[in-house]
Amino acid sequence: MLGRKLEIVIRDDNGTPGDAVRVAEELVSREKVVMLLGTFPSNVGLAVADFAKQRKVPFLAAEPLTDKIVWENGNRYTYRLRASTYMQTAMLVPEAAKLGRKRWAIVYPNYEYGQAATAAFKKQMNAAQPGGLVFIEQAVPLGKIDPGPVVQALLDAQPDAIFSSLFGADLARFVREGQLRGLFKDRPVFNLLGGEPEYLDPLKDEAPVGWYVTGYPWYAIDTPEHKRFRSAYQARFNDYPRLGSVVGYSTVIAAAAALKKAGSTDPEKLVAALSGLAFSSPFGNVTFRPLDHQSTMGAYVGRTAVKDGRGVMVDWRYADGKDYLPPDEVVRTLRPQ
Repeated sequence: MLGRKLEIVIRDDNGTPGDAVRVAEELVSREKVVMLLGTFPSNVGLAVADFAKQRKVPFLAAEPLTDKIVWENGNRYTYRLRASTYMQTAMLVPEAAKLGRKRWAIVYPNYEYGQAATAAFKKQMNAAQPGGLVFIEQAVPLGKIDPGPVVQALLDAQPDAIFSSLFGADLARFVREGQLRGLFKDRPVFNLLGGEPEYLDPLKDEAPVGWYVTGYPWYAIDTPEHKRFRSAYQARFNDYPRLGSVVGYSTVIAAAAALKKAGSTDPEKLVAALSGLAFSSPFGNVTFRPLDHQSTMGAYVGRTAVKDGRGVMVDWRYADGKDYLPPDEVVRTLRPQ
C-alpha cells in the first residue's frame, strides 16, 4: 500500500483492559503503528477505544459487540466492524415476538457484552410486543458458570421462553446441563452467537436442536465472494473457516482499503478515509456508516440442528446489517456530539 507492504505487528492483550492499553501504547510508541486493529471482549474494546481517542490514533475494533463502542463511548478515532449486540438482537426479536410468549428468562455473562445484549433484548421486545412481558435474569461470571444452580433457578422460574447471550465454554456447560434437566423441553431458546462454529463445534452431537441463533453456516454459503474466501482459506490452512476467520480477514481488508483511500498514513487522513469507507468482504459489500462508525456487516440467522454428528445451522438467511441499524435520529441522542 502506498508503494509499501502492509505489515501487521501482533501483541497479546490477554483479554484484559489493562494489558490491552499497555500493549496498545507499546505498538504506538515503540512500533510506530499507524492504526490499531482487533480486540475481542467488549470491555477490552472499550478500553482501547478510549486509548485511541486520547492518543488520536485510528482504531478498527474487530470483534467487540458492545453498543457503547459506537454510541455512548463513541469517538472520532474508533470504528467497529462486526454487527453489534443491538443489531444481532434485532435480527432475532421479530421471531421472538411472533411466539407471543410473556415470561422470558434471560441468562448472560455478567460483563459489558452480556449486559448490553440483555438491555437490547428487553428494550426491543417491549417495543415489538408491548404489555405484560416479564423478564427473569440470571447473570453468570464470564467463563465461570456453575450450570447446575443456574439451570435449576431457571426451571424454578418457569419461563415461557429463554434468551441467552452465553458463548464459549459457558454456553457448552449450559447446553449440557439444560438438556440433562429438561430445561429446553417445549421452551423456545434464542441465543446470540449460538450458531457460530467456534461454539457449536465443541458440542458435536450434543448441540441443541431448534434454537434461534445468529452464526455462520460456512459449509452452505455459496455466494461468489464467500466461495472464493472459503476455497482460499481451506487451501492455505487445510481447515475450514470460523467466524473469527472472516472477521480477521475483513478487518485487514478494511484497513488496507482505508490506507488506499487516504493515500497517506497520517492518522487524521486515515480517520477521514474510514468514514463512509466501502469494501468487499466474504459476506458481501460493507460500509462504515459516517454517523456512528458502525459497519453494515450483517450476520446469518437461523436455527440449530444436528447433522452427521455435529451442530449446524438450518433454515438460515443472511441479515444485512444496514437493515438493522437504528434510525439516525436515535443514534444522535446516544452518541456524543
